[in-house]
Amino acid sequence: MVVTSQCSGHRVTGLYVGASNVRRYFPRSVKAIELQLDHLRIECGLTAHFWQDKPEIHDPRLCLWLESKQRSGSGLREPAPLSMIPSGKNSFTLGPVSLEGAKEVA
Repeated sequence: MVVTSQCSGHRVTGLYVGASNVRRYFPRSVKAIELQLDHLRIECGLTAHFWQDKPEIHDPRLCLWLESKQRSGSGLREPAPLSMIPSGKNSFTLGPVSLEGAKEVA
């Protein structure tokens, strides 16, 4: 699935998953997911709002990782597409979008 980073000025604030991805990949019973970020594996909690009106993931470690991947000369960040691939039960690998994934965003 293709997701995007969320940015506010010079900071990355989270990951926008999108309502259709939430319905397809996340059962309501799930309270947390594991994300593989390069060599780092973290657990991110999901709030009730995740399934309602805010299909977003917020975690300080995730934000730091996203910021390290989105360095820019101007200091301002823009939302960037990322690939979030299921890798087990409630587990996903986050990484750059492939060329096929980039077509889905466009």
